Amino acid sequence: MSVKMPASRAVEDVKRQSEAVLSDASSTVKNAAENPKQATTDFLHTPFMRAALPFINGGIAGMTATTVIQPIDMIKVRLQLAGEGVKTGPKPTPASVVREILASGKALDLYTGLSAGLLRQAVYTTARLGFFDTFMKTLTTSAESKGAKVGFKERAGAGLAAGGLAAMVGNPADLALIRMQSDGLKPAAQRANYKSVIDALVRISKNEGVTRLWAGCYPTVVRAMALNFGQLAFFSEAKNQLKSTSLSPKTQTLTASAIAGFFASFFSLPFDFVKTRLQKQTRAPDGTLPYKGMFDCFKKVAKDEGLLRFYRGFGTYYVRIAPHAMVTLIVADYLGFITK
Repeated sequence: MSVKMPASRAVEDVKRQSEAVLSDASSTVKNAAENPKQATTDFLHTPFMRAALPFINGGIAGMTATTVIQPIDMIKVRLQLAGEGVKTGPKPTPASVVREILASGKALDLYTGLSAGLLRQAVYTTARLGFFDTFMKTLTTSAESKGAKVGFKERAGAGLAAGGLAAMVGNPADLALIRMQSDGLKPAAQRANYKSVIDALVRISKNEGVTRLWAGCYPTVVRAMALNFGQLAFFSEAKNQLKSTSLSPKTQTLTASAIAGFFASFFSLPFDFVKTRLQKQTRAPDGTLPYKGMFDCFKKVAKDEGLLRFYRGFGTYYVRIAPHAMVTLIVADYLGFITK
């Protein structure tokens, strides 16, 4: 048989609990005011923040790097789209692309698609570095419990998995970025003139269907896995190997980032090239697309433009990837250090 608590007693209990909560809150605020550094440290070490920090730090690092590198990314995309379908077509250089962009508009046109690039980093790099850090912590804990150390194979696996998962989440922003950057190549009457990444996403969804936002997802995922294999695995491995040298910690990070950037560029450029072509394409009046998918694009480009076309602009791509990797990893490293 249940016994009902008198209303007056229930009210007193609620009042007492409320006063206790308010007292705790007041004490917390007072302590925070008196010792802000300690309060910040306590907050950063809550279970939620410890799990969220790798993702937050990764997103901030990626967005910082994108702001610095965006003009180079714009040049890279224009190089990949030049001479499409023609083996002996034009062979632009980074300098000629810059001249063309400046001649047709303003210097700020080099930052076309920055909003999409930032959104992509907020989603993609946040997930990529966050997942990688989480996977590495789990692998390290597991290895230490067995008296072993995490090896290159485990680092590579963590990089591949983190890149693939993040790429699927970030594909819509990636597609919007390519559309915004390639829009200037069309005749003036055919340009979409997207106002922002949100405008691009809404209009693409409305005119082509929501699923179109995941166009080129397969090569995007493969590219991300290849890039992360080269970037995260080789960065982690290089940094581990450089610990035994006389280089300062900062120099070790810079050197490891440069090495990681080279391998990331080498492994991922062909997939980045195909991703750009697939995301740029739009349907012809009869409803057909130039490429049916990743393998069809590889086949047609190899046949019509030659195998070396996949590595066109490698220098520009490296200059885009390596500094981006360096800025991202250095900022993430620093943020990780100050939020320990």
